[in-house]
Amino acid sequence: MSQLNNEANYTLTNFNKVRIVMVNTTEPGNIGAAARAMKNMMLSQLYLVSPSNFPSAVATARASGADDILSNARVCSTLEEALNGVKLVVGASARQRNIKWRQLDVIDTCSQIQSSLVSNDEDVAVVFGTENSGLTNEELDLCSILMTIPGNPKYFSLNVASAIQVFAYQNFISSIDGKFDNTPKDIASFEDLNSFYNHLEQVLEHINYFDSKKPKSLLMRRIRRLFGRSEPEKDEIAILRGILNKINPYQQ
Repeated sequence: MSQLNNEANYTLTNFNKVRIVMVNTTEPGNIGAAARAMKNMMLSQLYLVSPSNFPSAVATARASGADDILSNARVCSTLEEALNGVKLVVGASARQRNIKWRQLDVIDTCSQIQSSLVSNDEDVAVVFGTENSGLTNEELDLCSILMTIPGNPKYFSLNVASAIQVFAYQNFISSIDGKFDNTPKDIASFEDLNSFYNHLEQVLEHINYFDSKKPKSLLMRRIRRLFGRSEPEKDEIAILRGILNKINPYQQ
């Protein structure tokens, strides 16, 4: 098999800004297999949210030499902690949901990621759920994009490490082949958006907007989807929060 020898075709910095986040992984072998997949495709930032068994000799064995990825992995207690400092959050899911998030296949997702890296120069997180049930709706609420990997509709049971391999490969190809708009954009960070959502929720509660026909959990989820699709800039979020602060009699 031929190899790419011209390192000028891709930028290592972009690979270092893509986080793979594994949530509540129960099988340590999947962590090791994910590390192996990542190293093959030049990814190095592995975040583990409350893994059942890590560090583990099984993970090390399955990593097949990608020990540095495991030793440098960040173990976090919550998904929010793993997402600190990122501008774009992608959630991987094979299941259809009652509320539709912005949904892209893996090819379009990777194009979006590379465009974001070029224009924002900020970390991107791609989040993978537990082996049995994937990501919860609450975890997807923290994501801007829902990524799907197309497959056989009559039998689609992709292992989490295999899903990471598919994404890592497509991200690699997009990184070396893509041509993207490099216009700088100061996109609002995960922390900026979360603060805005909390602020908005407090204001809506204060003006008694929520009721049985407009339940808070459903409306706030739809609002997160709305702003997740639009990728607002930091200044735009500041404007919206300024408007919220002017709502009488509410003051933060």
